[in-house]
Amino acid sequence: MKVATRLIGLVMILVCISACGESATEDQAEAAGETPAVQVGESSSVELVVAEAVDLPEEEALPEVYSMIEARTGDLDIMKEHRTIRVLTVYSVGRYYLDGPAEKGLVYEMFKRFENDLNKNLKTKHIRTHLVFIPVARNQLIPALLEGRGDIVAAGLSITPERQELVDFTDPVSKPVTEIFVTGPAAEKLASIDDLSGKTVHVRESSSYRESLDDLNQRFLSEGKAPVVIEPISELLEDDDLIEMVNSGLLPWAIVDSYKTQLWDGVFKNLVVRDDIVFRSGARIAWAFRKGSPKLEATLNKFVKKNRQGTLIGNVLTNRYVRDFDWAANALDKDHYARFQELEGIFQAYGEQYGVNYLIAAAQGYQESQLDQKVRSGAGAVGVMQLLPSTAAGSSVGIKNIDQVDPNIHAGIKYLDYLRTRYFSELEDDKLNQTLLALAAYNAGPSRMINMRRKAKNAGYDPDVWFDNVEMIAAKDIGAETVQYVANIYKYYIAYRLTAEQESRRDAARKKAGI
Repeated sequence: MKVATRLIGLVMILVCISACGESATEDQAEAAGETPAVQVGESSSVELVVAEAVDLPEEEALPEVYSMIEARTGDLDIMKEHRTIRVLTVYSVGRYYLDGPAEKGLVYEMFKRFENDLNKNLKTKHIRTHLVFIPVARNQLIPALLEGRGDIVAAGLSITPERQELVDFTDPVSKPVTEIFVTGPAAEKLASIDDLSGKTVHVRESSSYRESLDDLNQRFLSEGKAPVVIEPISELLEDDDLIEMVNSGLLPWAIVDSYKTQLWDGVFKNLVVRDDIVFRSGARIAWAFRKGSPKLEATLNKFVKKNRQGTLIGNVLTNRYVRDFDWAANALDKDHYARFQELEGIFQAYGEQYGVNYLIAAAQGYQESQLDQKVRSGAGAVGVMQLLPSTAAGSSVGIKNIDQVDPNIHAGIKYLDYLRTRYFSELEDDKLNQTLLALAAYNAGPSRMINMRRKAKNAGYDPDVWFDNVEMIAAKDIGAETVQYVANIYKYYIAYRLTAEQESRRDAARKKAGI
């Protein structure tokens, strides 16, 4: 599965990319060549380093983005006046994603059909009303709608009483769905939903699954049972990401809508669908819009009637975006995790020395080589961190003998820190985004990232934030590789972090018990 992720967060795109490829090593050589450090706000100096920082003519510089960031409310007539309808969604392969410059996904194709139908009925010929797609994190969907940063939410939202207090929904776009459990190779045996008493379940706080777990916990408490331990998981991770993580053993289980397991039938071989463990039944998926929008509601419902799931068009589009996915390897596979444990002390030592989160560094090592020091790329990259010997020995790193695992990891972490502090020093107070952008530079080259951040700023995105911002420009201009690279590392990082937290709690419990 290619996540959105996003997941993730996040967000994944087309093909599973090996970070041992030629482009990454060429970019290491470029970075090691002491490209001048610059800030996004600079102009002429940046252009000396990066040609064509913004390759769109002034008059074509993404005018829809300015409509996107303008806060405005109102019904369909107001949207027609602005000639823009903004669709809030989440960045996820299958739903909405970029393949190079091309927008793709179920939401994209469905709403392009809506755009064509709308303009045909308007009969304004060449003066068209355009749909703009705005990917945000899941917990931002409804707030952005209410703030007037978008006009429609199309992201697989279930109609729930809590959400109906805030927004209105179209007629259902799906058949009735059930919230069920999926388990994988890391799961304990469960006879029934009651066996979840005292167990930990990871969910997004913004999801309807959280509401369902709250309801289940009320029942457990009334029966004198221990409640489910609800652990929030990143809003950047989509249900498809969670399904993938369960299948791979990164998570033991997850709650998902039943139709999502049907989409992945035959793809994830280790997934066990527990349709006997039901959290909510009869739920319906619909598009959301602001209250007090009867014209938009009528127009959307007319379209939904002809194009929802179960119609010819709805089924064709659904099937088109189901099978062409890849999925991350299992970072917690027994052999792989044993390798991580062997190397954990090295990652910790150098992570502490350079102020780099050692779990992120380990996740990067897994993405690069599956933590295998014997790996060599065709371009000459070496070992766990897949560095060129020339990069490691250069003045920015200065470490030799990277054919040995300790100096290899040392060099990789030092090089990541070099990228982080030289090219993204202004993000010192935002370590996560500083590191994510440095990871992207590790893969694509720092000059390319300077270029991407410049373009992001000119396009109305935040140049200091990777997910859903600079990531979008990278997906358009570079394609799948760098987006996939960062998203996979983020996913592995979450897997390692969750495991570390579980082991810490287990150790504390054993100590308390005198074991």
